[in-house]
Amino acid sequence: MTLALFDLDNTLLSGDSDHAWMEFLGRRGLVDAAHFNRLNDRFYTEYQAGTLDIQAFLDFQLAPLAAHPRAQLDAWHAEYLQERILPMISGHSRALVETHRQRGDTLVIITATNRFVTAPIAEVFGIPHLLATEPEETASGDFTGRTVGIPCFQAGKVRRLRAWLETQGREWEPSLRDSTFYSDSHNDLPLLEAVARPVAVDPDPRLRALAEQRDWPILSLRSAPAEDHT
Repeated sequence: MTLALFDLDNTLLSGDSDHAWMEFLGRRGLVDAAHFNRLNDRFYTEYQAGTLDIQAFLDFQLAPLAAHPRAQLDAWHAEYLQERILPMISGHSRALVETHRQRGDTLVIITATNRFVTAPIAEVFGIPHLLATEPEETASGDFTGRTVGIPCFQAGKVRRLRAWLETQGREWEPSLRDSTFYSDSHNDLPLLEAVARPVAVDPDPRLRALAEQRDWPILSLRSAPAEDHT
């Protein structure tokens, strides 16, 4: 199994899907826009700085899911996908995914953003495997506002990938021997350092500096064809 692992926000997407989701809710008056935008921006700044309290963020992010029926959330998500997410997907992102698909690689999105937000986005890319933070659901499919298991964030991505490989009957070291991980963020260093081929995609300043120091490939999915860098 040759793994092609993709971070989602600011990597395959030229933007942040969970930040955009909260903005979408605020603009429709579904949450207190001023309050939520302030917290949304604060958490995003903390994420960029590497100081994010992931549980505090998830409590904030998942609260609106618990406040509405699942059918209504799904309807809103369909609008959000068209309005906010599709414009974030470049032809270069699609081409990169297709390059790995044509090679026969196992395609995996691995993201800290919750599955409700990200599963339909993975479907747009045709990526069959998604490792995401898991929101807790009731028997009827509604959300509780809590999470299940390990958040897929920082070192949690490594733990989640290791657990997923076990479910596939795959061992850790052989599976990573010919693996690639694409990410924009220094928050993903634990997994970038674990794979055979880390690739910095439109990287934040800290990741760019480290990639240059370690001679990791650096590419842009916004300004250069993906095929030129794989």
